Amino acid sequence: MQVETYLFFDGRCEEALEFYRNTLGAEIGALMRFKENPAAGEDCPNPPGSEDKVMHAVLRIGDTTLMASDGLCAGQPRFQGFSLSLAVQDEAEAERLFAALGEGGQVQMPLAKTFWSPRFGIVADRFGVSWMISVAA
Repeated sequence: MQVETYLFFDGRCEEALEFYRNTLGAEIGALMRFKENPAAGEDCPNPPGSEDKVMHAVLRIGDTTLMASDGLCAGQPRFQGFSLSLAVQDEAEAERLFAALGEGGQVQMPLAKTFWSPRFGIVADRFGVSWMISVAA
């Protein structure tokens, strides 16, 4: 069994994919738009006005694969009850990623020394995805 993370950006997926590509070096694998849905119709309707929105995408960040979609394309995405965790090798990389992910977002816990890491912090990016950034001890 394998558990995979699937993020729904509710209409902002392409913007998010580009942001993660530029910020985290994410590689975009598969990308299918709703207009390419081979099963579109009554049994699998596309959200109204979604033709150019992302139905399904795969992105790799380091050794991790995430999936993403625009979902129902209804407006603001809501990400609650979880964080994605980034483990980095040094404090400079932690500072860089924390600042980049936080641009247009919100700091939830500033980067600081903890008993388990020389630098740990939590930031929600501009899409509302929460990221925990930690330097390996």
